[in-house]
Amino acid sequence: MATLRRRIPLNIWPAFVDATASLLMVVVFVLLLAILGHLVLSTALTDRDQALSQLSTRISKLAEILSLEKAETARLEKLLAVRTANLEQAESRITAQSQTIKEKTVSLSQRDATITEQKQTITDQLELLETLRIDIAALTALRDRIQQELEKEISEHDAVKQQLQQETELNIENLAQMELLNRQLEELRQQLSALSNALEIAEKDIAEKQTTIEDLGTRLNTALANKAQLLQKYRSEFFGRLRDALSKYPDIRIEGDRFVFPSELLFESGSDRLGVGGKQQVKQLATTLKEIAALIPADIDWILRIDGHTDKRPILKSERFQSNWELSSARAISIVREMIRNNIPPSRMAATGFSEYHPIDPQETEAAYARNRRIELKLTSR
Repeated sequence: MATLRRRIPLNIWPAFVDATASLLMVVVFVLLLAILGHLVLSTALTDRDQALSQLSTRISKLAEILSLEKAETARLEKLLAVRTANLEQAESRITAQSQTIKEKTVSLSQRDATITEQKQTITDQLELLETLRIDIAALTALRDRIQQELEKEISEHDAVKQQLQQETELNIENLAQMELLNRQLEELRQQLSALSNALEIAEKDIAEKQTTIEDLGTRLNTALANKAQLLQKYRSEFFGRLRDALSKYPDIRIEGDRFVFPSELLFESGSDRLGVGGKQQVKQLATTLKEIAALIPADIDWILRIDGHTDKRPILKSERFQSNWELSSARAISIVREMIRNNIPPSRMAATGFSEYHPIDPQETEAAYARNRRIELKLTSR
């Protein structure tokens, strides 16, 4: 019984240690999770701060760009206002010039009608003058013939008079014949005087007609000179606009009243086919020419002359080009055809080939050869 009542000692340490260790591991695990969460959160916050910093920097830059854009927009608006005002002034000047051109065109048309009438008047007066000259020649011949007959009659009269004076007895018949001869002589003298007066009047009329013809010729020459000056005006305007349009091509030269295009800008070596750049230049030329042609009065007979030139070196003969003559002519014709494609009337153009016989640089160097290979353009009258 005593043995049974003896208590067996309770050993709880191992269980406590296990529970404590388990709790400690849980705590450590929770701490690790907390530390990891903190690290992740810190990293996220750091990245967010960096992103916010970068975003702030970009916003600052965008604000600066926006400020510059606003300033540039304000400047452009001011410039646009100035350009608009200039454009309005230019349109006003163009309107005034167009009105002036219309008035001058009407004036030229009226002047041309007057010139046509004057030409017809001159023609009529020349025909009348020729008729008067024929009449004067006829009157002069008649006067000479009458004068000869008068002299003959006078001589006969003197002979009869002498014969009558020699006769001792005068009869009535002889006296009547003498009286008749005297009357005929007086009539012939009166006819001769009338013819002389008519001749003087005709000569005065011819002198007056000649003066009128000279005056009309002077007026006609003045009108033709005015037309030439008007063509020179449009030629100058054409050259000015074409010079502005081709100013970006430093190789294009101006020689007197001609534009000189190096062949290399338009064609390949030994070819008459226009390249892309050549077609673009011809298109610009056609555009400028159409603008000027619209202002030139229809009665001014103008043409655009296109001259082709080569250097003195002979080309390799082919079926298409036997010499530099064919090449220079074909290049000028190619430009004419391209101008026709750009709606320039064929009747307003002339193509000419000069081969190598009109060089602008006589030296025998590559630079001289390049200058001599050219296309020349000239606005002139037919």
